[in-house]
Amino acid sequence: MYIIFILISISVLVAAAFLAAFLWAVRSGQYDDDYTPAVRMLFENEVGGAPKNDKIAQKQQ
Repeated sequence: MYIIFILISISVLVAAAFLAAFLWAVRSGQYDDDYTPAVRMLFENEVGGAPKNDKIAQKQQ
């Protein structure tokens, strides 16, 4: 029974260490994306309108 308490405490410590490492990474800017905003205008995004394969939209054109 004593080993269960040891294993639970070790798993809580490991989980707390991973949470601390994740929070440190977020605060230090590890997940900031510096590349995508510079090339965002090169991506094709259809904001509105009908999809290209819509039959009704093709008949109206």
